[in-house]
Amino acid sequence: MPRRLQPRGAGTKGPPATTAAASEAASSSHPSASGDLPAAAKPLLRWDEVPDDFVECFILSGYRRLPCTAQECLASVLKPTNETLNFWTHFIPLLLFLSKFCRLFFLSGQDVPFHHPWLLPLWCYASGVLLTFAMSCTAHVFSCLSLRLRAAFFYLDYASISYYGFGSTVAYYYYLLPGLSLLDARVMTPYVQQRLGWHVDCTRLIATYRALVLPVAFVLAVACTVACCKSRTDWCSYPFALRTFVFVMPLSMACPIMLESWLFDLRGENPTLFVHFYRRYFWLVVAAFFNVSKIPERIHPGLFDIIGHSHQLFHIFTFLSIYDQVYYVEEGLRQFLKAPPAAPTFSGTVGYMLLLVICLGLVIKKFLNSTEFCSKK
Repeated sequence: MPRRLQPRGAGTKGPPATTAAASEAASSSHPSASGDLPAAAKPLLRWDEVPDDFVECFILSGYRRLPCTAQECLASVLKPTNETLNFWTHFIPLLLFLSKFCRLFFLSGQDVPFHHPWLLPLWCYASGVLLTFAMSCTAHVFSCLSLRLRAAFFYLDYASISYYGFGSTVAYYYYLLPGLSLLDARVMTPYVQQRLGWHVDCTRLIATYRALVLPVAFVLAVACTVACCKSRTDWCSYPFALRTFVFVMPLSMACPIMLESWLFDLRGENPTLFVHFYRRYFWLVVAAFFNVSKIPERIHPGLFDIIGHSHQLFHIFTFLSIYDQVYYVEEGLRQFLKAPPAAPTFSGTVGYMLLLVICLGLVIKKFLNSTEFCSKK
């Protein structure tokens, strides 16, 4: 779907009869707005009064003046702009998850100290969750500082989502996958022989999967960040659909859990994982629908500029999906601590995350050095 109300480079924006008048009024009002008026007194702008790169699809009003200072950006979170609820729908979950992880690490009452190697995967996962919400809040608040900084903040936003996706895979790898019958050769070998009649030893196949799952997830995280950063340039006509698709790819690392529910009695053996796993993916499907369709503002442009547009709904449903995920990751941790296999290593957890940070930083640096900036949030 087109990102702007008119294609880039299509000439003037808005009705021809009003464009010149609007431009003259905007240009005459800019000096006083940027120099004399306090931040609280600056009126919000319509879509045809801001640079084309800042226009959101089907959002007609509620734009902040450009460029804003950092102080004005922070003050805007208490004003009715089209970014205000984008901030609060992730800032409130950030505080909730911060409280949740503090309780898990420091107040859970378990005999495992917060620095124990058994908790390294949980640190990786928690850092991904918190960083994702923190970067989203930062991007939405400071997106009107300048065009380059806007692009930089949203590049960091995409990178944080990839970081979170890989952190989720690390937590799955250590806390959830070892408990699956699907990845137990002693269970799968007779199962395959009985169901399919194949006399094959699944030991090597399962060992190969275990060896590849983290490297493959690592490559997907970097590739998804590259694709999403690239989607901000003019070559991409459907950035929302592209980003939704590429961020579904790392979720494929959870396929063993889905297969476990189809082949074995996951609902009976682990009802917590079964219920929250499928409910999480239901929330993700709903979130993807709003992110791609741009409903409801597509149906009635201008009515949902401040409250109720699709990006706010997208934030709410992604929060619900991660809330369910935290619940079953915590349950997986409890099961892991009852009979832990080999302790997770620093290189296999935090080491991977640090290497990913370096790679994602290089990706962002490469795109920031490009002169093509296009705001397709």
